[in-house]
Amino acid sequence: MKRRLFVASLSASSLVACGPVKDQLTTSLHGVLDSAQVLNHAIIGTRGRARLYTEADINRDFRVNGLDTPSDQRYADAARDNFGAYRLPVEGLVDRPHTFTLAELRAMPQLAQITRHDCVEGWSQIGKWQGVPLATVLAMAQPKTNARYVIFSCFDKDESGIEYYESLDLHEAAHPQTLLALDLNDKPIDPDHGAPVRLRIPTQLGYKSAKWVRKIELAAAFPTPQSKGGYWEDQGYEWYGGI
Repeated sequence: MKRRLFVASLSASSLVACGPVKDQLTTSLHGVLDSAQVLNHAIIGTRGRARLYTEADINRDFRVNGLDTPSDQRYADAARDNFGAYRLPVEGLVDRPHTFTLAELRAMPQLAQITRHDCVEGWSQIGKWQGVPLATVLAMAQPKTNARYVIFSCFDKDESGIEYYESLDLHEAAHPQTLLALDLNDKPIDPDHGAPVRLRIPTQLGYKSAKWVRKIELAAAFPTPQSKGGYWEDQGYEWYGGI
């Protein structure tokens, strides 16, 4: 069956820088910042769309950043046969847990979009991303009525062995531009850029677009007192990194 390919035309958005919390802020100021983040999320994040660019704008040598490409046995096993044995479980608070093969993900209707990746470090690059809308995969798993958050566990770890993870609420996850990206610039995503599946969220800063996704889990309560919602969030970054 021939895959369908959708390309949308969207409006522009401006870049708003955000970064790690470095200063010791007072309790009252923390409250103001938290309220502003909630307002930004509610008004912009669930409705706004990232600007789309043209083929002429693409950075063909797309920059690599973040944690090192995984070198552990789990990732090596997955990559050995070009990710033919890769499996992506979608579990937790869902009525129909499912484990997707890479072939199944590629057989689904694909969305292609040329968007800008804005890094918290201050640089931006434009790439063409193609993959499955996250909303499609979640709908197949049928979230339970008490599901509120989507958690992404990844293959990569830092030097201390702490695994990378990210999270979205269901509104962000259902955004029409949020992808489980499989291709970058018309080629399968390579290991350095997050193969075989990379979360791609063009409406938020780059650290939210987690690489090397190995599991998706739906939960009722997240973040928790033990977690701020993601690897970088635990180190002071904002949970909602909107741009």
